[in-house]
Amino acid sequence: MMHTTLSATDVRKNWSQFNDDVVREGPRFVRRNRDEWAALSSEHLEAAFDHLEINSTLFIENDKSYTMSVNDLDITENAESLEEVLDLVADALVDYAQEYMDSFQMYFNSPNRRKHLPYVLKLIAQPDYGAVRSLIVYA
Repeated sequence: MMHTTLSATDVRKNWSQFNDDVVREGPRFVRRNRDEWAALSSEHLEAAFDHLEINSTLFIENDKSYTMSVNDLDITENAESLEEVLDLVADALVDYAQEYMDSFQMYFNSPNRRKHLPYVLKLIAQPDYGAVRSLIVYA
C-alpha cells in the first residue's frame, strides 16, 4: 500500500486531531474491520477533480432553439436561448448529482452509471449554482 492506514479505534479516540490532520495535512485512510475509507477536505475534493470538465455539445435547431447535450452524462436540454439552455443544463446537473447521492448504491453499482461518480463528486463539491453553471464547457 502506498498510504498509511489508521485504525478506526485510533481515529475515534483522537477525533478532533484526526479532523485537524485531514484539513491541514491531507487526506487520511481509515480501516474498520474489512472496510477501508478515505477522509478528505472539501478543498482536496475540488482539487482531485479540478481537471475534469463537464463537456457538452451545443446544437442550434431548425427552429433556432438551442439543444445542449452533456457528453459523458445522460443529460440533454432544449431552450429558446443559449442562456436558458445553460440554466436548464446546470439545473439538470444539480438534480442528477443529488439523485445519484440519494440513491448512491443503486447508481454506483449500475455499470453504466458507476463512471459518473467523478462528475457527481465534482458537482457536489461546488459551493453554489453559479459554480456548477460555470463548469459547463460547450462547443
